[in-house]
Amino acid sequence: MTGLMESFRKWRSRKAGPSRDEMASIFRAKYDHFKQLLGSNTELLNIITDMEDKLQGQRVFGMSYVRSQSARCVFHALRMIQSLNSLSANRYARLVPVLENLNSRIKDELEQRREAPLTDLVLPYAQIHRDMVDFVGGKSANLGEVLNRVHLPVAEGFAITTRAFDTFLAHNDLVDEINKFKMELDIDNPESIQTASEDIQRLIISAKIPTELDAAIGNAFTSMAQRLAEKGYTGHELRVSLRSSAIGEDSELSFAGQYLSLLNVPEHQLLQSYRYIVASLYTPRAISYRLNKGIRDEDVAMSVACLQMVESVASGVIYTRHPYHLHEDHIIISAVWGLGPYAVDGHITPDTYVVAKDPQNTLLETQISLKPVQLVSNPDGGLVEIEVDSEQRHVPCLQPDQIRTLARYATELENHYRCAQDIEWALDPTGQLLVLQTRPLRVQEVGPECVTELPPPVSGFTILAQGHAMAFPGVGSGPAFHVTHEEDLANFPDGAILVAKHSSPKYVLVMPKAQGIVTESGSVTGHMASLCREFQVPSVLDITGAMSAIPREMVITVDGFSGRVYQGRVEELLAQHIEREPFMKDSPVYQTLRRVADLIVPLHLLDPKAETFTPEYCQTLHDIMRFVHEKSYGEMFQISDLVSDVGAGSLKLKAPIPLDLFVIDLGGGTVELSEHARKVS
Repeated sequence: MTGLMESFRKWRSRKAGPSRDEMASIFRAKYDHFKQLLGSNTELLNIITDMEDKLQGQRVFGMSYVRSQSARCVFHALRMIQSLNSLSANRYARLVPVLENLNSRIKDELEQRREAPLTDLVLPYAQIHRDMVDFVGGKSANLGEVLNRVHLPVAEGFAITTRAFDTFLAHNDLVDEINKFKMELDIDNPESIQTASEDIQRLIISAKIPTELDAAIGNAFTSMAQRLAEKGYTGHELRVSLRSSAIGEDSELSFAGQYLSLLNVPEHQLLQSYRYIVASLYTPRAISYRLNKGIRDEDVAMSVACLQMVESVASGVIYTRHPYHLHEDHIIISAVWGLGPYAVDGHITPDTYVVAKDPQNTLLETQISLKPVQLVSNPDGGLVEIEVDSEQRHVPCLQPDQIRTLARYATELENHYRCAQDIEWALDPTGQLLVLQTRPLRVQEVGPECVTELPPPVSGFTILAQGHAMAFPGVGSGPAFHVTHEEDLANFPDGAILVAKHSSPKYVLVMPKAQGIVTESGSVTGHMASLCREFQVPSVLDITGAMSAIPREMVITVDGFSGRVYQGRVEELLAQHIEREPFMKDSPVYQTLRRVADLIVPLHLLDPKAETFTPEYCQTLHDIMRFVHEKSYGEMFQISDLVSDVGAGSLKLKAPIPLDLFVIDLGGGTVELSEHARKVS
């Protein structure tokens, strides 16, 4: 009897369980954590899917994508862990150090930075060689190599180094500001690229030159003037050309025409010209080029080549072999009157000379073009276009002995570098031929092997135009899109054929989505032609009257093997279409994403019943996501135990099926019921 009375007293004195409202509040909190966990789980799955898509190498992305998606992955993994611990009274705290370790490793991959190996702000070319490429950029490193190891003539000058670039940015706190604009950039929107470009360039052009850099450039200019005086230079006021020499430029990736060069610069404009060239890292076409080539932001730095201005009588480009007909072991030389930009920017079609690689450098072929205009130095600075004397317009720019000299230069440079070279040269007023730059020539055997003559036209199709300069062979078809101004590129549609009067490296903005390019002027040795080969765009140049012969929006087929442009879609030719290689694969940005994705994407925790299904065995964020997702359902199923323990909070659903179903009202889900109700229908 005593025991019975004791039990009765305990029953009378027990604390009342939580009310239905209190239970609803508890359940609501748990449900909110569970819903948040599932939301982050979905977001993580979407990011992983998108990363796997990017790793196919066919879509453009930059370091902003890699950083932002990595940060989002860590954020959602952390939110899942926090939600699970809220559901479980912190039973899975061991997940936190696992995530911290993965986050640290991801940051290590993202923060690998270029380090300038030397501290000099400027260096004369007598002290430069190609092993210093990370310090002076590709153009200057190769010029130093040509001067000091190949012993061919180059212009006098010095390099403003990448250390100077880093000093300039740090002095003005520009890195974070530039990164902010890049993070806001939409890579698929040309207008967004244009806006980011303008904002970043404005920052750089208005920035201050540090005192030590100002002094270093001034002293280097004075020393160069003294060296020229010792060589007998007695010309007018010394002018220089400032040429971009960015990291990566003039390497396997050409960057052809993407950065700024300024010619005929007087001493008092040196510093402002330096700012303009640094700012050209962020022109729309330079941004687009780096994105499409997967170049990491951390690897971008601008050195500047400062060279004595050469008042060129003639200038041009040399290819030490044909860029895609590799069976033709010939040297190709192009030439225009005056300064070099018109030889490479597609404004006019240059003379072309094809030279054999025999001891005599036999001239095999000559094509002399109409050269109505040329560029010369303006006495007030910069360049000016003038008309070529009428009797000189059809005259060859080079004499036979000059052609042989350039062919010898080409052979020596190809032998030294042990690969085909793309060389720019100039003929100065004294008759000396100078090397202005050399870089690897991108060569690729494509299309039908050993094509030695044009195939016959395809019967049944109208030939709209015929060209003779095929920048990249291949076949493409689509609607013709005329480009008359740079602004037209913003509206260029996917799969169209670009038709323009002049070739231009600015067209790199749309090359990833162009099926072909047709221009009225240009040559296979120009900047745009180099870019067409890099982006594998079938291109036919030097087609007189192309814009009038090819109507806007007409579907055409460009045959980059024969140089013909057909009306309509020619399926017979399209069977020869060359699939473009995944252009992002093996790029620096792609490799960074690959390493980061290895810490995010793979799934190792497959079996929830395995002994290794624990926090300690989570090797990736995907593993954490899988573990948390699995455990969260176990925690939610424990709600039924909680309901059973406290005896409140759930209502049995009256339904015409033989199942016991219970409803938990998280707020507004049922009509108002009495506190003691136990069923709902």
